Amino acid sequence: MVKQRKEGKSPKSKARDDDASAPSTSGSDGGSGAADKSSAGGGTIGQKTSGIRNKQKRSELYHKLKHQKEKTKAKERRKKQKEAARAEELGLEPPPKPVQHTLENTREADDTMVDPTDEEIMADENDDEFAAHFANARPPKVLITTCYKPSKIMYTFLSELLEVLPCAEYYKRNGFPLKKIVKFAGNRDYTDLIVINEDRKQINGLLLVHLPDGPTAHFRLSNLKLGRDIKGHGRATNHKPELILNHFDTRLGHRLGRMFASLFPQDPQFRGRRVVTFHNQRDFIFVRHHRYIFEEKEKRDAKAKDGKKKKAVVARLQELGPRFTLKLLSLQKGTFDSKNGEFEWLPKKENKTSRRRFFL
Repeated sequence: MVKQRKEGKSPKSKARDDDASAPSTSGSDGGSGAADKSSAGGGTIGQKTSGIRNKQKRSELYHKLKHQKEKTKAKERRKKQKEAARAEELGLEPPPKPVQHTLENTREADDTMVDPTDEEIMADENDDEFAAHFANARPPKVLITTCYKPSKIMYTFLSELLEVLPCAEYYKRNGFPLKKIVKFAGNRDYTDLIVINEDRKQINGLLLVHLPDGPTAHFRLSNLKLGRDIKGHGRATNHKPELILNHFDTRLGHRLGRMFASLFPQDPQFRGRRVVTFHNQRDFIFVRHHRYIFEEKEKRDAKAKDGKKKKAVVARLQELGPRFTLKLLSLQKGTFDSKNGEFEWLPKKENKTSRRRFFL
């Protein structure tokens, strides 16, 4: 006998029907409840909208919140401008401008930060390897050489570098090992040795050896731009340049700054208006060569009612080149010794614990 099928539904199908007929708790818009919850909380705009699954709704809310934020910022900006204008009319000091937070002004405190007026630092400087230079007892005399097979771009860079360093001379490598060159330079009273390296016609390294007792600094050289490639560049004169050293604040940075200073004479000729800058920022040393120019230009006088122009002297900078960036790879005690040398500083991964920690 064939059993007749009973009418009605099984418990599982009934449960499915009940779930389908129940009202949705998340809302028919695909995430409006999550949107209300996200917009109510704090955090960035991305964090506020990250809980919405519907892409269209998420995008709409994102642009809405962004527009509100820009509107609030513009309102605050106009308010500050009005306060500054009112203070200027009354002859009062304008409200202070907010300080922008950067990696430089939020860097982690370092125990080796140098105070130039510290007696201990001054005593160390009077007894270090560069003391004779700063006492004008030993004028700078720099020997520059290259790797074994320099390319054409190397010679162009050398010609411009010789203009930057007025006390430098170039000697061809001629296949001599570096230790023999160090000995050769020391016997001829050179104070410093610079060796420039290149790989596949790309200049990528610079070795600086202070003679006769060191130290030896090895740098990675990058972002080289020759003077001929700089728009509106000038030609260097034979005057001795001024030297600017910026932000060499730690003991290591202070030592490097003195090492760079020993390459230049202590009596710059200000008539030439040449200046060489070593600017340290986030442990990258930016090297620039400029001439400052004074020009007489006509400027509109804001106080004059008839709009007359008056003559004023305006200063500007003209880059001479070359420009490049140095990154310290190692600092070694004494002169160059790749096998038995003792290093004062080497980069270590365990020391780089934060993006806001710098060594120079």
